[in-house]
Amino acid sequence: MRMRRIVGDPGAAYHCISRVVDRQMVLRDVEKEKFRSLMRKVESFCGVRILTYTVLSNHFHILVQVPRRMELTDEGLLKRLGFLYNKKYVNTVREQLEKHRAGGRQERAEELRWQYLCRMYDLSEFMKTLKQRFTQWYNTNHEREGTLWEARFKSMLVQFKPGALRTMAAYIDLNAVRAGLVEDPKDYRYCGYGEAVGGDRWSRKGLAAVLGAGSGDWRRVSRVYRQMLFVKGEKTEDRHGISPQKVRQVVDQGGKLSLQELMQCRVRYLSDGVVLGSRSFVEEVFANHRDQFGHKRKTGARPMKYGDWDGLCTIRDLRNEILTAP
Repeated sequence: MRMRRIVGDPGAAYHCISRVVDRQMVLRDVEKEKFRSLMRKVESFCGVRILTYTVLSNHFHILVQVPRRMELTDEGLLKRLGFLYNKKYVNTVREQLEKHRAGGRQERAEELRWQYLCRMYDLSEFMKTLKQRFTQWYNTNHEREGTLWEARFKSMLVQFKPGALRTMAAYIDLNAVRAGLVEDPKDYRYCGYGEAVGGDRWSRKGLAAVLGAGSGDWRRVSRVYRQMLFVKGEKTEDRHGISPQKVRQVVDQGGKLSLQELMQCRVRYLSDGVVLGSRSFVEEVFANHRDQFGHKRKTGARPMKYGDWDGLCTIRDLRNEILTAP
């Protein structure tokens, strides 16, 4: 029996991962660009905030914040609809709302509104809409049918504090480096950091939020964030990065890697840990979701091994293949 998804309070952040069915390498540049464009449209429709992301050949990562639900006027709702639907569709909804209002049928108007409002400020609805919209586009353009994605997306609840956020964001933005696609994440077009360096204001705002910098001075935000992103480790035969031998030695001997070295590895804590944050944060989440864990378990927070994680914990006590060199 699989674990129910852990959902935090309004304003919580999540690391979401979804993979192409059978892990097929089908996302080329044109597909990645379309995915990025759709992602921004769905972001605007749903009212969530994308902090950073990476799209690779067979999967994607998104770090997203889901704010508290806001009240929307009819005009505000119609504006949101414009991000996903064409003008004819939006005008039809407008006419229906106006007829209900003019005829005193307020309940019918609210029922119509709720068909769209229920899809906003909700993590599952954001991911469902994004994946469905992309699948429809992909299948049309590749003359195929059926699902494109593995059935269920994976998510981790991430404490909305700079420590947890910047660790997770850096891990996401470095995916293309670990995959050997680029040596510097700024050179990868399909990640939040690469877009931010290229001048995209939404990506810059997202990374500023990761660092707790509000609207942010991009030069300062970039300088601080880059310190986590790009520290060259030891050289292997074909790329820069930490050597598999060093990772194995650390694991076998119970040693520790620096945070910069950890970011060069594949780290299961940051994809399968379920919850990431301070000890007190993880314990609070554990208490709020006590029924999802065995009755013998007394505490929630599990320290992360093999590195200097600055006090971060997860809620799962992972044992196998926690660190692997790319």
